[in-house]
Amino acid sequence: MGAFSDGVFAVLITILVLELKPPTAHSFSALIPLWPTGLSYVVSYLFIAIVWVNHHHLFGYAELATPRLVWSNFAHLFSVSLIPITTEWIADSRFAAAPVASYAFVFVLVNITYLALCWEVVDRPAPEEVTDRMRRLLRMRSFITIGVFTTAGVAALWWPFVGMALICLCLIGYLRPDAPTLKKDKP
Repeated sequence: MGAFSDGVFAVLITILVLELKPPTAHSFSALIPLWPTGLSYVVSYLFIAIVWVNHHHLFGYAELATPRLVWSNFAHLFSVSLIPITTEWIADSRFAAAPVASYAFVFVLVNITYLALCWEVVDRPAPEEVTDRMRRLLRMRSFITIGVFTTAGVAALWWPFVGMALICLCLIGYLRPDAPTLKKDKP
């Protein structure tokens, strides 16, 4: 299941990069009008990378591929698969309100499905190496980011750049899958 998921993430990044188009002119100044595309691509690439790192880390705790885990994983991968289309919409619209709000709400969906994945991997089966503190921190981080992404989506309806800034700020919270002190010390 991990290898399949890795393949999906690779395809999503490939789709994302295929949407990049070079400028028609042959000068550096021709890149300036493409800044919305560049910024939305960088944020989306970083987000997909962060989701993959967290997904990969989480699956390190999975002991058995239950049907509920498989379907939770498919739901999570589906939500991540919506990132390329919203990225392109942001770039084409030059950060219009509806595309940025939709982008933020896709991130909400990604976090909700990540919570379901956490439930199936670390909460329900309760692997020994996952501490109660780590479980609480994973849930708390997901709930906080769902709130921030929701706020970003609503704010983007009036102030798209504020919404985008909140999205970028929120990504920082996921740069590390967990704090190094959260695993139980092995005797």
